[in-house]
Amino acid sequence: MSLRLLLRGSNLSAAVSVRRVYLAVPRHSLRCDPQNTHIRQTSSRPLRRPFSKSTINWTSIVFLLAIGATVTSGVGVYKTFTASAKATQDLTDLIQVAGDNNMPVQLPRGRPGTLTPEEEAKLRELWRLTLQVSGVLVPLTQTPNAQEPARSEPSVDATSGSVHSIADGLKDDKHGTATAFKAALAESTPEEIHDAFWNMVKHDHPDALLLRFLRARKWDVNAALVMAISALHWRLAESHVDSDIMPNGEAGMLECSKTQTGQKAKECEDFMSQIRMGKSFLHGRDKEGRPICYVRVRLHKPGQECEESIERFTVYTIETARMFLRPPVDTATVVFDMTDFGMANMDYAPVKFMIKCFEANYPESLGVVLVHNAPWIFNTVWKIIRGWLDPVVASKIHFTNNLKDVQEFIDYNSIIKELGGPVDWSYKYVEPSPNENAAMADVTTKMKLQQERAELAKEYEQTVLDWINMSPSGTAITPAVDADALRKKRDEIAARLRRNYWQLDPYVRARSIYDRLGELKAGDMDDLSEKMNNATLNVPPSNENSGRPSEDSAAQSFHTSRESWEDDVD
Repeated sequence: MSLRLLLRGSNLSAAVSVRRVYLAVPRHSLRCDPQNTHIRQTSSRPLRRPFSKSTINWTSIVFLLAIGATVTSGVGVYKTFTASAKATQDLTDLIQVAGDNNMPVQLPRGRPGTLTPEEEAKLRELWRLTLQVSGVLVPLTQTPNAQEPARSEPSVDATSGSVHSIADGLKDDKHGTATAFKAALAESTPEEIHDAFWNMVKHDHPDALLLRFLRARKWDVNAALVMAISALHWRLAESHVDSDIMPNGEAGMLECSKTQTGQKAKECEDFMSQIRMGKSFLHGRDKEGRPICYVRVRLHKPGQECEESIERFTVYTIETARMFLRPPVDTATVVFDMTDFGMANMDYAPVKFMIKCFEANYPESLGVVLVHNAPWIFNTVWKIIRGWLDPVVASKIHFTNNLKDVQEFIDYNSIIKELGGPVDWSYKYVEPSPNENAAMADVTTKMKLQQERAELAKEYEQTVLDWINMSPSGTAITPAVDADALRKKRDEIAARLRRNYWQLDPYVRARSIYDRLGELKAGDMDDLSEKMNNATLNVPPSNENSGRPSEDSAAQSFHTSRESWEDDVD
C-alpha cells in the first residue's frame, strides 16, 4: 500500500492493499519441474567446481555456510559481559543480570546512540540521498556555505544522470548492486522505493536499518546508497518479500500444495517439506542474547526440493528471524550441526543466491557462526571456502567439536539435547490452523493502522529533513544541541513505529510456527535499550571502520580459528 496515498486521504477504498494470494502470483522464472526435480544452475556465470573429480564434498559445506549466514539476517546485539554470570534464555533477564551485577555492557560503534560526529554526518548524508531517490526531498536550493569545500563525490541532485552516476566506478561490486541500483531507478517509481523502504523497516529503528548498509560499505555513503536501493529493488521486484512470501506464509504454501498442480504445486510442497523436517529452525538465545538458528546439514538432499522452494524457504526463515529482534540486539548466532554429514548432502547450485542474500540484501546481520561436529573432510575444503567469504564474516566462524566448545557461546542450560545439552526440546512442526490468519481479512483495522504508520513515517521523515536542513553540507552538525534534540525525537518516533508495527503485524504477516508455539509474541518484543540504563555502557574507541574489523585483523582471526580446528582434528 502506498503510504502517500494513505496520507492524502483520497480514494481510500482504491488504496486498499489486497493481499496477494500465492496461487495468483505469476512467477517469471518458476524452475520447479515435477518431471525433472534436480536443481538447475540458472546463473549465466555458473560456479566453478575446482575439485569436480574429487570425493571431497566441499560444495555442500559452502552452501550451508551461505544459507546459515543469510538466515541470520535481521537478528541480534553485540553485548559483551566482562564478568562471568549465568546467561538466561530470556534477553530481559540477561540484561537485568548485567545491571544488577554492575557488569559493563559493551555496544559496538555504528549504531543509534554510539555514533561519532563523523558517523552522524555520514548517516545524515545517506538519509538525504535516500529521501531524494524516494521522492521525499527535492534538490536543496540553499546557497552552500562558502567555508565548506566543494563536494567531490557524485550525489543525487537535479538530473537522473547524476543519480545514475553514483553507481559508476564502485569497487567490489561483487553482486551487481550497481546494475540493480540503475534497474531500480528505471523500473520503480520513487513512491514504490519509498514504500519498499518503510516495509523493510518493520519494527526496526529506521536509522539502524540505514546504518547496516553504511557499516557494510565501510562508511562510503554512495556505495551504501547503491547497496540499500539495490536491496529494496530485490525485495520489491524479485523476491516479493512483503507482497507474497510473508503475507502468504506457511498457510498459503499449504493451501497451494493441496489445490495446485504441476510446477506451482511442487514449489509449495517442497517448501512445506523443508519446514516440516526442520532443515533449519529458530530456538533460544546465546550468551549474548542473540537468537539462535540451527541448520541440520544432514537433512539437505540435492534434487529433493526445487530451487525456488529453497530460495523461498531461505528468505522466509530470514524474515521470520527478524521478528525475534529485540533492540539492542541486532545480530544472530547460526549453528551448523554437521553430525552425520556425508557426500549425499552435497549441493552447490543455491550457493550464489545464498551468498548474495547475506552480503547484498541482509548486511551486518551475523553475530557468530558455529560449525559443530564437522567431519575431517572439512579441513580440506577450507582453502576453497576462504575465497568465498568476506574476511569480516570469516572472523566470526568458530569450530565446536563437543559440548564444552558449545558452552563458550551458549549457556549450558540453554543447549538443546540434539547438541548434547540438558534442554529437553526438539523441533516438531505444528500445522497451520484454518482461521489463524483471520485478522488479515479485517481491511478496516488494517487500513487504520497503516494510516497511523504512514503518518509516523512522515513525521520521522520531517524530523530527518529538519536535521538535514540545519546546514547545507552533510559534513557538519550545528548547533550540536539542536542535533541532539532531533536525535532524541527520531528515537521517540522510532519507538512509536515499533509499537505500531506489532499492532499491524497480524494484519500483514501470516502466522508462523513460532507464533503457534508461543515463542514469538508481540508483547515480548519491546525495545530493551532502556533496561540497560542500570548497566555500565562501554562504547569502544572509534576506529577507521567503526565496528568492522580491518581485513587484516579479520583474516588473522579466521586463520587462527582455522588452525585451532585443524589441530583438534589432527
